[in-house]
This record gives sequence, C-alpha cells and structure tokens, in this order.
Amino acid sequence: MTVEDPFKHPVLGSGVFYRDPRAALDWLEAAFGFERSMVVSDTDGKLVHAEMRFGDGCIIVDSEWTDHVASPASVSGKNTQSVYVRLKDGLDAHCEQARAAGAAVIQEPADQFYGERQYRARDPEGHVWTFSQTLRSVSREEAERLGGLRIEGWHR
Repeated sequence: MTVEDPFKHPVLGSGVFYRDPRAALDWLEAAFGFERSMVVSDTDGKLVHAEMRFGDGCIIVDSEWTDHVASPASVSGKNTQSVYVRLKDGLDAHCEQARAAGAAVIQEPADQFYGERQYRARDPEGHVWTFSQTLRSVSREEAERLGGLRIEGWHR
C-alpha cells in the first residue's frame, strides 16, 4: 500500500546536529533564510526534532542526541559534510545577510568556471554551508577546457 507523504518532504534532505538546536533554529532563519516547518519538544520543553525548509529543500535540525552524532563545535570544528543550497538569485545579498548575522564567510562570493557563483560560510557551531547560484549554462566540454579537468557525466 502506498500513502502520499502528507508533509511533502523532498526526496533528499540532510540532518544537521547542534549543541544548542533552538539557537540554531533562530540563527538559520536570520542568517540564511530557512523557515521552520516543524518543531517538536518533550514535556520539559527540550527540542527533540525540528525541520526547516528552504525552497523545495528540507533540513532536520537536531541535538547531539547520541554518541555517534555531534556538532562540529564538539569535535574540534571538523566537518564530515557540507550542506549545499542552491539560490535562484541574490547570492551576494544572501552572503551579506549571513555575514551580518554572524556567519564566518570562509569563501567570498566568486564566479566558478562551471557557470555558478558560490560562497561558503561557517555557522556559529562550525557547520560549513555552501550557497550557489547559476549564472550561465556551460557545456561539459567548456567546463573541461576552462577547469583543466576531465569530467565524466554532466548536468541533465
């Protein structure tokens, strides 16, 4: 039996773990423009699960609820993933909004040879976020030539 997802979750999302997930919810709204779609708390008010949306994407914001999940703040700032977010427009303004909210911009907005403009920022607990905006369509052959790379497969 197939049941339609009443929450209309995207096919792929990411879970991001924080020491202080409630502060993360506020910060992700102010800095990056994410919107809360669900916040679940226990009877003591402790956050046990939260979901945030950005466009048609979704992230889970959660606490360090077990010994195999941690915020970069708990593991000397190390990241094992980076959340990648595609913007339709306004990348430079988005970067400035993030910077004003306290994001550490670790890669300033820059045009890439594959037709994207991109920046990277670190949030207060050390997660690295990559934001990208398409500027122009680039063929695989052009990207190979401009990047000096051999590329297998290409965007559909």
